[in-house]
Amino acid sequence: MHLLIIGAGIGGLSTALMLAEQGISCSVLEQAPEIREVGVGINILPHAVKHLARLGLLGELEANAIPTGTLILANRFGQEVWREVRGAKAGYDVPQFSIHRGRLQKILLDAVRERVGDVVRVDHRLTGFVQADGAATALFETAQGPVTLQADGLIGADGIHSVVRKGLFPDQGPPLWSGVMMWRGARDWPKFLDGNSMTILGGRREKLVVYPIAPGTTEDTRLTNWVINIGIAAPGSPLPQSEDWSREGARQALLKRIDRFSSPLLDVRGLLESTPQFWEHPMCDRDALPFWSKDRVTLLGDAAHPMYPMGSNGAGQAILDAACLSRELGARKTVIDAFKAYEAERLPLTAEVVRRNRLGGPEMVIDRVEELAPDGFDDIEALLPYPERLRLSNEYAETAGFSQARVNA
Repeated sequence: MHLLIIGAGIGGLSTALMLAEQGISCSVLEQAPEIREVGVGINILPHAVKHLARLGLLGELEANAIPTGTLILANRFGQEVWREVRGAKAGYDVPQFSIHRGRLQKILLDAVRERVGDVVRVDHRLTGFVQADGAATALFETAQGPVTLQADGLIGADGIHSVVRKGLFPDQGPPLWSGVMMWRGARDWPKFLDGNSMTILGGRREKLVVYPIAPGTTEDTRLTNWVINIGIAAPGSPLPQSEDWSREGARQALLKRIDRFSSPLLDVRGLLESTPQFWEHPMCDRDALPFWSKDRVTLLGDAAHPMYPMGSNGAGQAILDAACLSRELGARKTVIDAFKAYEAERLPLTAEVVRRNRLGGPEMVIDRVEELAPDGFDDIEALLPYPERLRLSNEYAETAGFSQARVNA
């Protein structure tokens, strides 16, 4: 069995490693001319970390990431609404990690090259695919001209603008915009609290997220990731001119919104103003699909279920996809049967996560507080009692598959 994986992102590279565990060969085709460490911070929750740990990557993660130990949710004035321990501090068998997306991609790429071989090819832009005679054939444009590759199956791990997905659903249209614009950056900054904490401030239409993603230049600093989400249009509005997540941000557009947020934990204005470069892009997702697989072609990660970046869950769900798909391919006699079994397990689960993220994910608790007390509160227990805050938090963890009982089972 030989498979083509379209896209050398976190989902595609994780799939290549896990297929190798099953003794299945693959080629990974990436449209970019080179794979660089781009992007900013992401979180990998224990339900995904356990699969990376099984691959023997825990040491690399520990050396390059921050094991997130505490999550603090607050309103935009910095009044604490919810606090919980995370990862190993919460009793999970493995940590939760905050890490630079590009660094995680490099860890996976290095592992693929070391263990699987020279299977990643850059400068291969997919233009189409066909299925015939018991095989999937992919068509690419490269700097040297057109290339055709044939395999037993094709896995589309090529992101929210997936060419594979468009081939299966040519009338799907553009991604759906929430009306929220995101600004994201990172810089070396004095650590707050214990240096392993994450804080989220605000509510549904304006939010600030701050967390460290790597050791800093000194013992007292961390490479600190920040994200500001601001609603600038109604949900469902046409996408703004650029939907490129790597577009450099406009400083004036950001600075005029900084003072919406304050926190006793850190100097918000200082952090954002001193970040030399940052990026902006619209927060988008897509509706759940009726199916992912058609015979010898299937989807994975953001190609299958792009979701709002809430709940620290996007990259993790791609890793869970890879684990399920590789397991089914190892256990089934045919690619078609394996793709069907993978879809049956993962599609309904991820569709529910997409739906929950549209409602606010685990951050619904601060959304609710913002609705009840937009100008702040005197007593959080009187405003939203602990049992209700706990319910909002636990329901999402169970839906997304990272409740402690499920991960440690």
